[in-house]
Amino acid sequence: MHFVGVFNRDGGTFRTMDMEAFTDNAVKVFASHGHVLEPRVVEGKDLIHELQRAASDPHSDAVLAGGGDGTISTAAEICFHAGMPLAVLPAGTMNLFARSLKIPMGLEQALEALASGETRQVDIATVNGKTFVHQYSVGIHTRLVRLREELVYRSRIGKILASTRAFIKAVRRPPVFWAEIRTTRGMERRRATGITVTNNVLGEGHVPYADDIDRGVLGVYILKPLAPLALARLCFDVIMGRWKGTPALSEREVREVTLVFPRKKSSALALIDGELTDLSERVELRIHPGGLHVV
Repeated sequence: MHFVGVFNRDGGTFRTMDMEAFTDNAVKVFASHGHVLEPRVVEGKDLIHELQRAASDPHSDAVLAGGGDGTISTAAEICFHAGMPLAVLPAGTMNLFARSLKIPMGLEQALEALASGETRQVDIATVNGKTFVHQYSVGIHTRLVRLREELVYRSRIGKILASTRAFIKAVRRPPVFWAEIRTTRGMERRRATGITVTNNVLGEGHVPYADDIDRGVLGVYILKPLAPLALARLCFDVIMGRWKGTPALSEREVREVTLVFPRKKSSALALIDGELTDLSERVELRIHPGGLHVV
């Protein structure tokens, strides 16, 4: 196979790496398995253009995308629309989609696994037509990310520290809002502090990501309003993967769901695979079983 590798040098681990040495090694790893790897190291501002170019390259059999969750989400959207297989190289902080795909977290081990892997189909989801591979969120998670983005950090450790500071501020004054949740079973109106819809249901015993990414369902999670201390404890439990069965957080499986926010503020934001975006008053989410080809 001919892989075109697009590596975001501004994302995660790559910020501090010798990218020439890394790509030279990656080419050798893929060659040892009978493949050709054409590496392209780009800055963040050129990422979308280079991914589009790679996905439409007539000589390419697959795109190898390297970077954090935002990079991988962007690559998945482009490959989904182009019908191009995607290989995910985890080089971010959380690497949630890579974990769902059971790709090793070490770069060397991940290269070996991808170079020896086979193409398969996994699910991808859309929100008002825009794809996501991990989750769509409104409420507390969105506020946490917005507060973190207001802080300055230049490293992975800096990002973790900024996230901690933002978390403390977010749980002190958590958002509370009304939402209508519409599924094939009917409509219910809920008062919530957070709503998250995931590509397949989240697993247990680890940070929140789906253990199986090919079941053809969305996971819908609704967090009821809580006092700050109780909210902080629940958030910690979610991070540790021990939140299943918590009365304050409901879970359901659906193939599609519509969320309506009747009292939405004009400044309200949502989160799509970790990236902030404007919140629409009506949000339609669907799963696309087997819609994404991955290596």
